[in-house]
Amino acid sequence: MSGQKLPWVVAGAGLLALGIVLVAQRRGPTTSTTSTTHPEPRPGITAERVLPAAMVPSGPGVLAAYEAARSAPQALDGVYCHCNCSKSIGHRSLLTCFETEHGAYCDICMGEAMLAARMAGNGRSLTEIRQAIDAQFGS
Repeated sequence: MSGQKLPWVVAGAGLLALGIVLVAQRRGPTTSTTSTTHPEPRPGITAERVLPAAMVPSGPGVLAAYEAARSAPQALDGVYCHCNCSKSIGHRSLLTCFETEHGAYCDICMGEAMLAARMAGNGRSLTEIRQAIDAQFGS
């Protein structure tokens, strides 16, 4: 292949790959593994496993998110985390994100925790919390 044709072949392959990605995204998920089923909260769940402030990595909003998780463990235990960590690292619920450092590095986890704790503090039901989380963070 001549040196003049190679850049065009590479550009064409790149455009083809981009087209495939765009078509796949428009079609959306095709498997049932993308389910966003919220888990049922475990009876008697507490925040005892949420990392204490001294063990939480520093960052903007991180301590507030972990405090939110500690303040509403039953609500967070009944919420699906839309960062899909249940599939990628085996988390059971949003609460699980804050039992490790994962919650400190994920804007979705922190946002969901803040919203869920605020709503729980205002007396909203788990159903209302789930609906708000899905509307704001779901795809």
